[in-house]
Formats: sequence, structure tokens, C-alpha cells
Amino acid sequence: MSQWPIGVFTSVDAGLGVRLDVVEELKVPTVQIHAPHQETRTEQTAKDFLQKCKNAGIEVTCVFGGFEGESYASISETVKTVGLVPQETRAARAQEMKEIADFAKLLGVQTVALHIGFVPEDRNGDDYKGLLEVTRDLLDYIKKNGQQLNLETGQETADHLLEFISDVDRDNLFINFDPANMILYGTGDPIEALKKVGHLVRSVHCKDGTWAPEGERGAAWGCEVALGQGDVGMETYLRTLKEIGYTGPLTIEREIPEDRDQQKADVGGAVSLLEELRSKIL
Repeated sequence: MSQWPIGVFTSVDAGLGVRLDVVEELKVPTVQIHAPHQETRTEQTAKDFLQKCKNAGIEVTCVFGGFEGESYASISETVKTVGLVPQETRAARAQEMKEIADFAKLLGVQTVALHIGFVPEDRNGDDYKGLLEVTRDLLDYIKKNGQQLNLETGQETADHLLEFISDVDRDNLFINFDPANMILYGTGDPIEALKKVGHLVRSVHCKDGTWAPEGERGAAWGCEVALGQGDVGMETYLRTLKEIGYTGPLTIEREIPEDRDQQKADVGGAVSLLEELRSKIL
């Protein structure tokens, strides 16, 4: 794989990300995928999806986990419902994440990823310690599959994410860096954050967003926008990725409804922007 191949976030059947036919039409060579629903997480589904990708000349680089009951309706809802943090669903979701890792193995993919949720602040609290335990168990399981886990950024500051990864103390835990999430959640300047966590970044999203109004950051959402139209600063972002030595895919994530024309316009624009910046920087 050449340095910085373009990628797109898509889905097998969960309706998230950009449609695979749009990816194919735009001739994008790599995808991260959202794991399919439990009933379709089968060997046959994996075989069929891989055949589609092979026919289109697409490589799957990462499989993302997501769970029933997660809600991004507001930041407070996200805190309550997302990832492995909520205690009442933690064990079941950790088990499901293992099953997602097994599905990724069927696809021949060595990287699984997820939003772990809002990691508790108190490192001495039982909630934090319970999260450490379940994360270690998951990492030990997927290591037997020859896999690593990338945590998506945004819900913690860069410093707290580094503390958590250090406390987990496993060698197959890394970061999927999403610069827009730092802005959307109000958790820190994405470029500064990238410089701090860069040694652990193994996959990235190319996504853009604008800050919530001053005084509301961290409590109200920022706004996701088409690539190049937000506050990330895509040229600075790519230059920083070069500085930290990142050479993997530049995976476009665009969270818009399943409107094929809109997806094609926005993702096509993002592909053009990234190709232009890549030729300028590399």
C-alpha cells in the first residue's frame, strides 16, 4: 500500500457511513467498515463482502464496533449510552466486541476499533477500574486473533486518553485519531492533541467540524461539516500527520443521511481535497 491511500468509512449493512457503490464509483482504494448487525455477522456475509471489495479493488483496513442503544442525540446522552463505559451494558458489549473481532478476522482485518465512551475521570474509582479490567480482557482476547484495538478520539482530552491507555498496559491498544471529534465534543485543539498522542496513532479519520459557541463547548455539540469547511485546518492536519510519521490510510468519515447524491458530492469533494494536499505535502 502506498503512503496515505484515500479511504472512506462505510458499512456492511448497518446503514452507517457512505454507501459502498459510492466508494466504488469514486475509485477509493480502502475502507473502514462499521460491523454488521449480529444476525448477519457470519462467515457467508464476510465472504460476500470481501468478494464485493475484491471486485472493486478495495481493501478493508479496520472494523468498527457499535452497539444497540447508543445515542449521540446530545453530549449528555452520549455520556450515558456510548461504548463500554455504561456499567449495565458493559459485559454484554465487551462480549459483542469479541464477536466483532472474530468477524474482522474472517475478513482478514487485523484492526478493530470503537468509541469506548466517556472514560471516568477518577482513576482510583471502581468504575474506572472496572473499565480497565474489561478493556484488558478484550485486548487479551483479540491478541489471540493477531489483532489490535484502536480507540477513537474525542470523548476525552488527549491527556486523559494517554493516562487510560497507560493504565490499561497492553501492547495492542492504539488510537484512531478523529480531529473533528475533538472540536465536536469540545475536548481540545485537534492539532495539539495529535502531537501529544501521535506515537500511538495507527488509523485516522479525515472529518471536519466547527466549534460550539464559546461557553457551550463540552456541553453542546459542535457541528460536523464537509471536509475543508470547518475548523480543523486540513493542510495543518496532514502536515502534522507527516511530522508524527503516520503513513496509513486517510479515511474520510462523513455523517450524512443515506442520500447517494449528497454523499457522492461531499465525499468526492473530500477525495479531491485530500489528493491535492497529499501531492503538495508528500
